[in-house]
Amino acid sequence: MTEPDPRVIFYVGGCRSGKSSAALERAQQIDAPRKIFVATCQPHDAEMRRRIERHQAERDASWETIETPIDIVGTIEAHSRPDTVLLVDCLTLWLTNILLDEVKDAGLENHFQMLTHSLRHARGPVILVANEVGLGLVPDNALGRRFRDWAGSLNQRVAACAGEVVLTVAGIPMTIKPVAIRGSKAYP
Repeated sequence: MTEPDPRVIFYVGGCRSGKSSAALERAQQIDAPRKIFVATCQPHDAEMRRRIERHQAERDASWETIETPIDIVGTIEAHSRPDTVLLVDCLTLWLTNILLDEVKDAGLENHFQMLTHSLRHARGPVILVANEVGLGLVPDNALGRRFRDWAGSLNQRVAACAGEVVLTVAGIPMTIKPVAIRGSKAYP
């Protein structure tokens, strides 16, 4: 297994825990002239459109947005540069989009492998956001349990790639995996 990359930072937490705001704040602190928000959400209804608008209002005009419900790997590979910070929000919606599109476990596994490969080869900072869904009740149906299990697997794999993992609870970001240090300095 490859060692964690200090350029990869993973924010995870429950719904409305403050993880997206904390990740955005962290991205703003990185000295990079280009900032790209990679959005995986698809606005299927008016309530979801309002959520998207609230998130967009949190970002200033310096942010570019790339909307990609499934191809975050291609986006990371195309845009990862030392002078660019990528903020992917969120992996849980990305998983949902894939599950609705791909029914076989082998296809999900392939998506996960491609994501971790792209993170291990990122040339600049990548911040990822995901929901921690494993702390609640066991879903009462097979699709819910499958989603929960794959979300847990996805979070573990991204956390293994990340040089830093931050758990956000009640608006409080807590570093649960400190930034990895290569040589004598940490990045970012």
